[in-house]
Amino acid sequence: MKELLIREFKENAIYRMQESGRMIGIALEKIGEEAIWKRPNGISNSIGNLILHLCGNIRQYAISSLGNSADVRVRDAEFEAKGGYSKGELLKSLEEVVSQAIRTIQDVSDDELVRIRDVQGFQLSGIGIIMHVVEHYSYHTGQIAFWVKQLEAQDLGFYDGFDLNIKNE
Repeated sequence: MKELLIREFKENAIYRMQESGRMIGIALEKIGEEAIWKRPNGISNSIGNLILHLCGNIRQYAISSLGNSADVRVRDAEFEAKGGYSKGELLKSLEEVVSQAIRTIQDVSDDELVRIRDVQGFQLSGIGIIMHVVEHYSYHTGQIAFWVKQLEAQDLGFYDGFDLNIKNE
């Protein structure tokens, strides 16, 4: 039963990460290069900043901490950037980091899932790290989607072709 629960947890975490990546990909298709670094206001981040931030956070939590490798994150640089990467480069970086994080989640041992470690000043188990990565990725996916909707004044069609009105049975 334990193995089944762990497998189910990992599969659902990975599914949610893939969903966020799918949604960000759709959102970025709707905008041009000039919109990537546009900020809604002086205290908000651009889509480019949010993607750099997601790469840094996922790398720090899932790849470095959960995967037991060096933490090389420079968090402030994620928010200070005002350009330097194209939409395609940002999306490719995010896809590469997420793929590596997914492999780390797939391969993590049961012992590592319950081991407590310090990440960014927080004490988290491996399960806590995975939950953080999924939640954080989803949170910023929503911000990116909202900003693209504001810029383009159009539905993003994340669920085109799905009947979301089907009732639970």
